[in-house]
Amino acid sequence: MKTHVLVSLTALFLSGCAGKPAPISTLTGPWTFRVDSMKVGVAEGWMNDPNDWPTAVHVPGAWDTLPGLALYDGPGWYRTSFVPPDLAEPWSLYFEGVDDDATVWLNGIELGAHVGYADPFVFDTRTAARDGDNLLVVRIVDHAGPGGLYKPVHIIRTKDREGFLRSPLAQKQARRSEPWVTTSVIYEVYVRSFSPEGTFKGLEARLGELKDLGVTVLWLMPIHPIGELNRKGTLGSPYAIRDFYGVNPEFGTGDDFRSLVKAAHALEMRVIIDLVANHTAWDNQMLVEHPDWYTQNDEGGIVAPNPDWTDVADLNYDRHELRKYMIAMMRHWVQEYDIDGYRCDVAELVPTEFWETARRELEKVKPVMMLSEGTLPEHHVRAFDLTYSWNVYDMLGPIFAGEVPANRLLESIERESYRFPKGSLRMRFNTNHDKNAWDLPATTKFGPDGALMTQALAFMLPGVPLIFNGEEVGNTKRLDLFEKVGIDWSASGPARAFMTSLGRMRRDNPWLATGALHPLKHDGPRGVLAFGRRSDDGEQTLLGVYNFTSDPVTVGLEPDPLLEGSFVSVVGGSGTADPDQITLPARSAAILKRQP
Repeated sequence: MKTHVLVSLTALFLSGCAGKPAPISTLTGPWTFRVDSMKVGVAEGWMNDPNDWPTAVHVPGAWDTLPGLALYDGPGWYRTSFVPPDLAEPWSLYFEGVDDDATVWLNGIELGAHVGYADPFVFDTRTAARDGDNLLVVRIVDHAGPGGLYKPVHIIRTKDREGFLRSPLAQKQARRSEPWVTTSVIYEVYVRSFSPEGTFKGLEARLGELKDLGVTVLWLMPIHPIGELNRKGTLGSPYAIRDFYGVNPEFGTGDDFRSLVKAAHALEMRVIIDLVANHTAWDNQMLVEHPDWYTQNDEGGIVAPNPDWTDVADLNYDRHELRKYMIAMMRHWVQEYDIDGYRCDVAELVPTEFWETARRELEKVKPVMMLSEGTLPEHHVRAFDLTYSWNVYDMLGPIFAGEVPANRLLESIERESYRFPKGSLRMRFNTNHDKNAWDLPATTKFGPDGALMTQALAFMLPGVPLIFNGEEVGNTKRLDLFEKVGIDWSASGPARAFMTSLGRMRRDNPWLATGALHPLKHDGPRGVLAFGRRSDDGEQTLLGVYNFTSDPVTVGLEPDPLLEGSFVSVVGGSGTADPDQITLPARSAAILKRQP
């Protein structure tokens, strides 16, 4: 068995993070690795395997560089051994980030599991550490894109845990957003699927329904012409854009789009559109006129952003003229069509300083909403209003499966305060176009009741909730990105009325976006989650109780100052409600409001 060399990072770490505690050492360099495509590693006890595995992989790093694994998604196992530091105090393992989920064993004893891409986490080793060689095994489950231990693993003093989890950015203030941004309910529209016509006119005709649902912001997936060269499927992906200044004729004309925006504004709804700034279709005229604006390989050939995105070519933001072009284009849509901002696709792949410059230029025209499809805390300082809350979404499946207790979700939100600037807004969701198409629709993944319950969770958490089109009728179809798949709007059931009540709750309680979150203890099973929300002035209180289990439960909340007074049910029930005895069907939610 190879013993891992512990490399001291004290000087390096302190030079880059003033005021941050120093790690004792880091487990960097070569580890051994095994693919688990059949998902048998846990059953076969790989966490106890005494033999070195044949494949070497570098940590930090992704396994995608290994032969045959560029497109592999699924479980991969990392293994190393090391001699721990000689300390008279407890020590822990600090993971700066994994992609996507991790389970960690030390000497065959499970230290814990972490769900969610990019979040740092710490596991205490006191239950498993021993003198001499220690065997560390990490199982990573990658859902899409690169996978692996892509950031360093450190040994730290357990007492320094919070100091490591707390980012310097957590001391900063997030940029101040417009009130309409902070209190928004976002509705994502796939124009191709939203109506039988699949057009702007088809969407405009039903804006009143969305207004009644409580929607305040429409996010339209890309509206531009789609590339034909290297196209995927019959119609191609909306994210393979042939002309940033054009309108996809499949959806209508520029005048049709202008009419849609005007009609939405008349109903006091804003409109943002998808901005695909990282790449273009292969037949975009930019590639012909400015090939130097694209990323090239050593042979001078233009490349895709990754091996799977074969229908698009990667843009190179080292080129100043490209930046000028993209910012001018962004201004064009705000000035000429009066849109209210952008949802920015794979925003982490584009330099943050570009987004900061673009935001300054757009604000010269009008206040806008900027939504980052990413999780970078730095995006909140000057560039973006919102980032994706993948940390909450990624928790839902494991909680439903009973793999982790429901209160882990609140722990994940607590960790946001360690990483993100104060006042950062996160977009909460139980599905979106990617998860619908590549995973499962929420109604299928969580069940009809579970889909509504998780939507009620998104609406109760701090941040801004998202509805993906069709969720209000319990859509069970995958809305393919390369073909036309229509939503069955005739489906009947409780979804629309339930979600309308959620929209009403957000409208009546705008403080939910930023008010304090207070975990509540209960006497129910570990698949039950309970927490309270209180307005900043302390005058209003809401309670949320969620049953992730497949059985009905009756739950009593433990005494807490937040529970003083009488409560009435506002979602998931009617009439007065007793926090001492809340009965929940399987996979359901109850939201209670304290009476004045």
